[in-house]
Amino acid sequence: MIGEKKVLFSGMQATGNLTLGNYLGALKNWVSLSDEYECFYSVVDMHSITVRQNPAELRKRARALLILYIAAGLDPEKNCIYYQSHVSGHAELAWILNCFTYMGELNRMTQFKDKSAKHADNINAGLFTYPVLMASDILLYQADVVPVGIDQMQHLELTRDLAQRFNHIYGNVFTVPEAYIGKVGAKIMSLQDPAKKMSKSDENPNASIFLMDEPDVIMRKCKRAVTDSEAQILYREEQPGVKNLIDIYSACTGKQPEEVVKEFDGRGYGEFKLAVGEAVVSVLKPLQDEAARLNKDKAYIDSIIKKNAEKADYYAMKTLRKVQKKVGFPERIR
Repeated sequence: MIGEKKVLFSGMQATGNLTLGNYLGALKNWVSLSDEYECFYSVVDMHSITVRQNPAELRKRARALLILYIAAGLDPEKNCIYYQSHVSGHAELAWILNCFTYMGELNRMTQFKDKSAKHADNINAGLFTYPVLMASDILLYQADVVPVGIDQMQHLELTRDLAQRFNHIYGNVFTVPEAYIGKVGAKIMSLQDPAKKMSKSDENPNASIFLMDEPDVIMRKCKRAVTDSEAQILYREEQPGVKNLIDIYSACTGKQPEEVVKEFDGRGYGEFKLAVGEAVVSVLKPLQDEAARLNKDKAYIDSIIKKNAEKADYYAMKTLRKVQKKVGFPERIR
């Protein structure tokens, strides 16, 4: 806890381009949390290099992601928005926690198995110990809550286990974080395969709407979205493609799914897809314009990067010094 507020930590990887799913499912909801929590939002670029990256491209994407955080409405004066790689405490704490993590725990991580299958030519130690770095990200700031999806719940459980294990040995050092339970963001599925989530890494270019897609591209992708032959706009599991489009329209307009069904009763898929596309464009256009404006203001963004890295480092070092002392490292002479 910092001051009167509980601490919330979250982050996104600086790989690929953010999708509409990332925005509606997470980023949009982050904006409303800064009044209730002391928020740390990281661009987790250290996690990104478990897969080979083009260095110049990674730097470019990391900056673009940080700008998108701000363009989406995250106030960098109220929220700590920073690059993970600019705070050395993440790596230092990860090494210490590696020494308290069991091989069997990491062997059970389903994401390691999934990523190993996708990157069989580069199954590196970082990919294996990735969850420990994630635990360090969270515990470094004594986070009380972490917004996580189902796919990350296993990692949060490991984080909790590590915090409790360390505390059992050395006393009350880490806050044991809870999953953030609040307003749930919309779960947006692929436009081409509604059985799976919309993804930054989908090989089908029509499957995902990216935050910086031009309006005509968004409209085209919506028109090509998979539906079915029933020709009825109903919100039910038997029509996953239509259900997904209703979720997108609902999230963009603030209407409930039942209202959307009523609005488009008796109207065709073509008309509905057009309306979905227009709703998405209306939501993303202001964000795109603000990102373009911020991108031109290099001095301002650089000042945010410097100021927030210093703030993150201050809180990270408070935790790290305590941990280093507990495990027996010699005190640093300043």
